[in-house]
Amino acid sequence: MRRHILLSEVEGKPAVCFDTGLEPRSFARTKMSQSLIEKGYIVNSDGTNEVWRSSGVCEHGGHMRVWGKPFNGERFDIILNKIDANKDISSKLQAVYYWLKAKMFLGDEHTTLNPAATFIGSDGSVYFSPPNLSSRCLHVEGVVLDKYNCPDLMDMDAAAFCAAAMLYQIFSGTLPYTSDETIYQDMREGIYMPIHLAAPGLNKNLCSLIQNALLLPVEKKNRNSAKKNALDIINNLIKILSDKSINLFGEVSIDDSKKQEAEKNIYLFKQNVIVKTERFAIRNKFPLMGIAGGIFFVLFIIFSTMGGSKSRPTTAGMLPDSIVFAYYNAFSNLDHVFMEACVQGSDPVIKSDINAAVTFYAVAKTRQAYTPAGTSQIIPARAWQDSGGELPAPDVFGVTELTVEPAGGDSYSLIMFRANYNLWAPNEHARRRTDTLTLQQDRRKNWRITEILRVER
Repeated sequence: MRRHILLSEVEGKPAVCFDTGLEPRSFARTKMSQSLIEKGYIVNSDGTNEVWRSSGVCEHGGHMRVWGKPFNGERFDIILNKIDANKDISSKLQAVYYWLKAKMFLGDEHTTLNPAATFIGSDGSVYFSPPNLSSRCLHVEGVVLDKYNCPDLMDMDAAAFCAAAMLYQIFSGTLPYTSDETIYQDMREGIYMPIHLAAPGLNKNLCSLIQNALLLPVEKKNRNSAKKNALDIINNLIKILSDKSINLFGEVSIDDSKKQEAEKNIYLFKQNVIVKTERFAIRNKFPLMGIAGGIFFVLFIIFSTMGGSKSRPTTAGMLPDSIVFAYYNAFSNLDHVFMEACVQGSDPVIKSDINAAVTFYAVAKTRQAYTPAGTSQIIPARAWQDSGGELPAPDVFGVTELTVEPAGGDSYSLIMFRANYNLWAPNEHARRRTDTLTLQQDRRKNWRITEILRVER
């Protein structure tokens, strides 16, 4: 692959060169000459640093190059991606150590975090190229997605996250986030194989630091006031990487290996089934109306309830007001089978209620099948309220504050009720509803709900 940030020569002298990929006229039109005033940094191993600025522009191979003071080192991404035939990762860890020290020496000075725009010297010096100029050249080179950095983080938080991603790659052989399509969502939600599973036997303190750093975007998203201190994470990483007496890898017993393998399988199920299902539900919101999702859930319910088709519940012997209360209780408990027993006809509001119960019933069953014991399932709103009703309520669904009162009818063939209640759904605030329900007798003289007129406030 042709590299557009490289150490080369200009007029027979060594220089750091940035190949913009632009021919002279396009270079002038895009005002790339403004990049000449953008600064980078050279940080020496003793902590001293100097500002690096471009010295000039030249043409090479039909493209305009920006060049400046030389630096004796190797591109950081090349170091990280070297294939180690003898599994010796010491040179990579040393490069990360130099990089972390340089970031600490610079403090809050803004620098590029992309390893492809950074050079590491064998003497411990580090060169951070100008951010905008290097981004342009890396785009031309084809490095369009930086998998070491989360766009939500800044300053030391960003540096700690970047270092953790590098160390994860060094110890496990792969980056924590591999999907280009969902990479930033995965970063924000902490969706990656935990480092102790990706690199069995890795030093526990080092595992903890890497985990804490990779979860910084999650804590930022949740506005967690007790989030980990990025500066402490970096300082502790530097201490571990500089201490040659620490054994970074230990032996893993057979029992521990089996436990980790089981935990790894659970994680893979969660990532491939639960996470994708939840994201699909959130993306399509409540209720899930997509055709493909609807077909899947309907088929799921049909096959799961075929065995009980002969003993379906009915409203025989129930009074009209009892049916109304039972309908909303069944809605909260995702008992779509009993809801269907309470209704008759093709009223669109009733269909929407039953589809919602079917949707969350399927999600709950999927979680039950693939999620470890103890993980929260879909919780009925009434039970959640009785236990304190603390917010946020990401797994709560159902009806609370239900009141039912007569609203007319003749008590023989038609009767109406008015129901007021709050509806809770996962990741949503309560919605206040007023329903006017019409009940009629079917051919077996059982009362059933035939229409619901709904007002939401």
